[in-house]
Amino acid sequence: MNCLMTAWHHHEAELRAWLRGRLNNPHDVEDLLQDLFLKALRQDKKFCQIENARAWLFEVARNALADRLRLMKEQVELPEDLVHEIDEPIPVDTLAQCLPRALAELAVEDSEAITLCDLEGLSQEDYARMKGLSLPGAKSRVQRARKRLREHLGRVCQVRFDEAGKVCCFVPRKP
Repeated sequence: MNCLMTAWHHHEAELRAWLRGRLNNPHDVEDLLQDLFLKALRQDKKFCQIENARAWLFEVARNALADRLRLMKEQVELPEDLVHEIDEPIPVDTLAQCLPRALAELAVEDSEAITLCDLEGLSQEDYARMKGLSLPGAKSRVQRARKRLREHLGRVCQVRFDEAGKVCCFVPRKP
């Protein structure tokens, strides 16, 4: 217990100054210091076995501060009239109607690269191994396939993109 009091005596002022720099309210600083002291006290004899008491105290203080700041985040209630119901489907969602057919019309190599890497989540590194390619070769193949799919979607589904590169609209193909 004596080692705790010695460590606390040596580091309390530095901890207080560190917390003051991060909290605006002096009462919150004192509350956090008290919580920190109690956490150290709960360690009982294990505290005396800690090699670097200062580092332990600052780590616990940092974690306690993060917890407190997370709880203190201001939450703003949104006004009722902010909710807007969407009557028509989002273009990118309905594009799924056109995608399978467009993929089937691509070269097998392109369709396979997009299906495995983009739709099924296979990493490009694993794709490279599977196909006996170098990683840069596999990345190039996937990029070329994406470019060809984008161009094909533009031709057959009249997909258009906004300034941010997101699908803004398209004309669905007849089955």
